[in-house]
Amino acid sequence: MIEAPHYTPAGAKRDASFALPADYFDGTVNEPVLHQAVKVFLNNQRQGTAATKTRSFISGGNQKPWKQKGTGRARQGSTRAPHWRGGGVVFGPHPRDYHTDIPRKVKQLARKSALNARAREGALHVVERLAFRAPKTAQLAGLLGSLGLDGRKVLVLTAGANESVYLSGRNLPTVEVMPYFEASAYDLLWSDAIVVEEGALTGVMPEPLPEEPEAEAKAAPQRKRPAPKPASRRGEGKAAVKSAAKAKAKTAKAAKAAKKSAAKAAKKAKPAKKAKPAKKSAARPAKKAAPKKAKKKGSK
Repeated sequence: MIEAPHYTPAGAKRDASFALPADYFDGTVNEPVLHQAVKVFLNNQRQGTAATKTRSFISGGNQKPWKQKGTGRARQGSTRAPHWRGGGVVFGPHPRDYHTDIPRKVKQLARKSALNARAREGALHVVERLAFRAPKTAQLAGLLGSLGLDGRKVLVLTAGANESVYLSGRNLPTVEVMPYFEASAYDLLWSDAIVVEEGALTGVMPEPLPEEPEAEAKAAPQRKRPAPKPASRRGEGKAAVKSAAKAKAKTAKAAKAAKKSAAKAAKKAKPAKKAKPAKKSAARPAKKAAPKKAKKKGSK
C-alpha cells in the first residue's frame, strides 16, 4: 500500500499519513505508455500552419538568365530554382493536421502510471480540504509554502470544479489548478509536485463552507457625516446677508406670482359696455368779413 503525507486545510501536517486507494495506486509505472501519451498530447497541441513556397509559387524566373552556350558559365533555366537566392524551397513544411489518436485504455494506463510515479517519489501531497471562501492568491501561496513547495512547479487537483481555487492560482506562474478528473498524463509529468484534495481520492465531495457568523460584524461601518462647524465671526455677517437676500428674492417671486394671477383674472372678467355719447352738431363758424382796405392819402 502506498501512502502520502496528509495535511490540514491550514497546511499543518497530520501525524498519520493518507493511504492511497490500492485499486489505482498499485506502484506500476509503464514508461513506453507514458512516452506514447506524452507524444500524442504534444502532437495534438500543434496547429500545423507552417508553410513554405515551392518554385511554382514564386513570381519571376520565366526567362532564361543567359544563353545555353558560349558564356563559359553553367547552363541555367530559371532564377527561381532551389539553388538560387530567392528561389523555391524543396521539401519544406506545408499545412497539415498533426492530430493523433490513442486508445482510451492506453490513455488511462498512462495517467495511472504518472500518478504512481509521483507517489513513489513522495511528490504527492493530500490536503484534507481546499477551504477558499473567495479567490485569494496569498492564501494559496501560503498553503503551498507551508507544504514546502515554494519555487516548484505544482499541480493542484480539486475534488470538483472549484472556481475560487482556480482564480487564486491563476496569477502564480508555477502553479496549475484543475479538477482531478481532467488531469492528463502530460500534466502530471509536467509538475514537480502534486497537491490533491482528499475528496478527489475518496469520492466524497466536500460540503460547502458554512457562512461566516461575523460577516455582518466585519462589514465596514457606515461613516457618520461630521456635524456642521459653527460659522466664524467673520462669516456671520456674510451668512446674514445671504439669508436676507434669499428672503428678499422669495418675497419678490411671491409678489410677481400674485401680480400674474391678478392679471389673468382681470383678462377673464368681461368689462361692461359703455353708453355711446350723443353726437354734437358741430356748427360751422361764420366766416369773418374781410377787413376793408384803408384808402391811401392822395387817392381820389
